[in-house]
Amino acid sequence: MSDFIVYPAIDIRDGNCVRLFQGDYNQETVYGDSPFEMAASFAKAGAAWIHMVDLDGAKEKRRINHAHVVRAARELDVRIQVGGGIRTEEDVDYYLSNGVDRVILGSVALQYPEFARDMLEKYGGLIAIGLDARDGYVAVNGWLDTSEVTAVELGQEMAAHGAETFIFTDISTDGTMTGPNVEATRQLAEATGVNVIASGGIGTMEDVRNLAEKRNKGIAGVIVGKAIYTGKVDVAEAVKEVQ
Repeated sequence: MSDFIVYPAIDIRDGNCVRLFQGDYNQETVYGDSPFEMAASFAKAGAAWIHMVDLDGAKEKRRINHAHVVRAARELDVRIQVGGGIRTEEDVDYYLSNGVDRVILGSVALQYPEFARDMLEKYGGLIAIGLDARDGYVAVNGWLDTSEVTAVELGQEMAAHGAETFIFTDISTDGTMTGPNVEATRQLAEATGVNVIASGGIGTMEDVRNLAEKRNKGIAGVIVGKAIYTGKVDVAEAVKEVQ
C-alpha cells in the first residue's frame, strides 16, 4: 500500500500563525505568534512533514516570512515543504540550501510555465506544483484572481514536464471544515498519474480516513490546518491512524 502523509499546516502572516477562510485575507484568525513553536509541537506529536505557507509572500510575490520557515527546517527533526512568494530560482535555491525539503510553485506555474518547467527539470522531486482551484479553474495571485485554465489541464502539462507531486486545494472548501473535495482530488490524480496531496475542508478524523482510503488512487497525503487549531483533529492521532 502506498504511503499516506498527514501534513499539519502553518500559514504565516505578519509573523503569526493564522488561518484564512476560503483564502480571504480579510477573514483571518490568529492561532499563535510563533511559527517555530507551532512547528515544534507538530514535530513532537509525530508529524513527519509540515506544510508552511508564507501568506504575505503569496500576496506580495516575494519571500517575506522565510526566516520562520528556515528556522524550523534547520532546528527541527521534521521535513518541511513551503509555498508562497516563490518566484525565482534564487528563491527555490534559498529554501533548498537552508534545509527545506520541498518547494511549492503555485501561481507561477500558470503565469510563467517555462520557469516552472525549468525548475522541475533541475530539481525534480524537490519541487511540488500547487494547484489551487475555484470551480475547477486555477486561481492565482494569492487566490485573488481566477484563470481560464482548469487544474486538470495545468496538472497534465506539469506532469508531462516531470512534476511528481501536486498539492490540490479546492478554495471553496478551504478553512470551512465542511469536508474535502475528494472526487476532484481523485480525478486530478487519475488524469495526471501524479501523487496528489489534498488540501482544504478537512474538519474531522473521518475526512482524513476517507482520503487515506484513496491512497492507491494517487492521493498521497492531506494538509490539515484549521481542524488542528480548533481541536477537531489531533496530529498524533491522525499520523497514527494513517500508518
